Amino acid sequence: MRALNALVLCVVSIIAQVAANAAESQVSNEHELLEMCSTYSQAGMRDCLADKADDSQQVLQAAEKAAAGALARWDEDRKYQDEAAKKLAASNQEFARYRTAQCAFSMSLIGGGAGNSREIGRLRCVAALNYHRASQLRDAVADLPFK
Repeated sequence: MRALNALVLCVVSIIAQVAANAAESQVSNEHELLEMCSTYSQAGMRDCLADKADDSQQVLQAAEKAAAGALARWDEDRKYQDEAAKKLAASNQEFARYRTAQCAFSMSLIGGGAGNSREIGRLRCVAALNYHRASQLRDAVADLPFK
């Protein structure tokens, strides 16, 4: 059973990595996200960026699960695995708080923008930060030796 669980975690990690790499290969910052959605009207742009934010959240969740799985398979003493897992969970919570604050700040820079401008700014910020965080998590555990 344990071997099956390890195999499932490995497959999930690989799938998450492939999906995340495909999504992120298209996006590196807020400006690129805006460019990708710029062919639409303002309402269409907002919908496009909402889709990107949703996609980025799924990519981030997959990266968080993959990182946790990597820590569980890490060839290190259990106490260090547990410590790293706790710090990952705390880091994930702090990232969510940071993203909320940073994107509120980013949105405030739009000033009195009309229509969907403020929401467009928030959505592109959320998506860009999520994609970046997912990349950070994958990089953090990429070179861990596994059992």
